[in-house]
Amino acid sequence: MPIRVVLERGPKDKKVVAFAVDWSGWSRGAKTANEALDTLAAYRARYRPIAVRAGFERAFDRSGRLTVVEDRVGTGSTDFWGISFSPSSFESDPMRTAEFKRKLALLEACWAYFDDVAARVSPELRKGPRGGGRDRDKMVGHVNEADWYYARELGLKLRQPDPTDRDAMAAMRAGMLAILREPSDGSPLAGRKWTQRYAARRIAWHALDHSWEMEDRSEPG
Repeated sequence: MPIRVVLERGPKDKKVVAFAVDWSGWSRGAKTANEALDTLAAYRARYRPIAVRAGFERAFDRSGRLTVVEDRVGTGSTDFWGISFSPSSFESDPMRTAEFKRKLALLEACWAYFDDVAARVSPELRKGPRGGGRDRDKMVGHVNEADWYYARELGLKLRQPDPTDRDAMAAMRAGMLAILREPSDGSPLAGRKWTQRYAARRIAWHALDHSWEMEDRSEPG
């Protein structure tokens, strides 16, 4: 089966993001659609460990070429960040039980991969071309804090946990998964903007994107 890909362009067409609809977290942005697709394809091998962790190794290895199934316009933030900020037309319908399990397994795999990467990269990360970028501990704190904001988008009301408290973060993730497992007609969760499919994809992307960043910027040894 081909890998279904959605292109999301900013309103001013300054940046484009390409993401795999059925493989949560696999998403790359660039200045043009062709560059975004090329980058997404280049990350295919890097995404494979997520599919393996989630138990979908055979399905991933047998999948075919990237196939664009939707070309849409996103928000102004898409132009600025090269990130998807809204659900595609494939992410507003009710999910079957099998799809629930698949998307949540991929999300959990992205979280687990992020935790593993954080445990093995160097505490100090190489700076970017302009001398910026978070070091490892600040990166971990950023992702964990973002997950708290994401939890609020899902309707999970809880006090902001200490991002360094592993037990508190694990409990928050469990609460997020519990909400995403609940039956839904596909409409936005908690009367906000995120549908179940989009939430699973967005949360997985953020953890995986920073995992890859830490790997790329880790000091040798």
